[in-house]
Amino acid sequence: MPGAIRVLVVDDSIVMRQMIKDALGAAPGIKVVGMASNGRDALRLVDELSPDVVTLDIEMPGMDGLSTLDAILAKRPMAVIMVSSLTQAGATITLDALERGAIDYLTKPAHKSEAPSVFGHELVRKIRFAATSDVKRIVRLRKQRAETIRLAQPVAKSPLDAVEGSAELANACIAIGISTGGPPALTSLFRELKPPLPPILIVQHMPPQFTKPFAWRLNSVSRLTVKEAESGELIKANHAYVAPGGFHMAVQGRAGCAKIRIFDGEPVSGHKPSVDVMMSSAAQVFGRRVLGVIMTGMGRDGANGCRAIRSAGGYVLGQDEATSDVYGMNKVAFVEGNVDRQFPLQDGARLIMRYTEEKFLSQMAEVR
Repeated sequence: MPGAIRVLVVDDSIVMRQMIKDALGAAPGIKVVGMASNGRDALRLVDELSPDVVTLDIEMPGMDGLSTLDAILAKRPMAVIMVSSLTQAGATITLDALERGAIDYLTKPAHKSEAPSVFGHELVRKIRFAATSDVKRIVRLRKQRAETIRLAQPVAKSPLDAVEGSAELANACIAIGISTGGPPALTSLFRELKPPLPPILIVQHMPPQFTKPFAWRLNSVSRLTVKEAESGELIKANHAYVAPGGFHMAVQGRAGCAKIRIFDGEPVSGHKPSVDVMMSSAAQVFGRRVLGVIMTGMGRDGANGCRAIRSAGGYVLGQDEATSDVYGMNKVAFVEGNVDRQFPLQDGARLIMRYTEEKFLSQMAEVR
């Protein structure tokens, strides 16, 4: 198969290896060139076969997925997709892998009947993206961000952080939409964000069981309080709320006492949770007092939400191409004229905090 994407499948389960091989074998332009049951065999086959993409199991005896990932990337930058169990432990390890340089991840199907959809559709899509991405650039960006966080001083939360600016900022909102490449980018962003800030709503495209550990991770690096959102809770200043995987998140009520609504429904813009759903509801409730932030990710989810925010008089920041793992969602919003200003990731926190001070806090002072 000349020109086919060459894939190495690594998993300690012979059943899982075969299911992945069968699904990929039916996909045009993809060829499984080898299979390995452990990390050591994987490293040997990487040298022998020079695959374009490696699918890598996380939980393996002996040399586990993280150790194997580190060893593969030490040889050379390579597109690695982590294949994780749908558990909180698997989610935590997967987040580590993304920060260390894995391009993407996939959760194993809960039932065998789901394998054709998960491996034959979702994994194929991710392999095609990984094979065409600038792997060297993405791995370099991930490692730079991880090293910056490693060298930074531990974050010390203060009881005052939770209440600073609370009364003024409850009438405003920050709405963040992000997808592929999002966990490392948001970890970097939240490391730098400091109170006072309005309530922050986050839609990161993730499956169930992943969003709670991700919220814990953001909370551990930030002076803000970050949690997985719960339906009916009052949103507060200096708090960030991550939409739970598999459900839509919206806000309802009125500015100053708005509450979160978590609900099921059909995917919107191809996703559940959907950035468009969250941003559009924020625009309805908070009007011009919304700062939208659209970041790295595949597809166009969030483009309509950014339009809704700007139509309501709000402002939208869009992550730039140079610092995005995938210049997709943010590109569509920008090209369609729904981004007011683009920003490199390293400037994101500074711009968000400055906008809060100049627009939200000063507007409240004028009202008083």
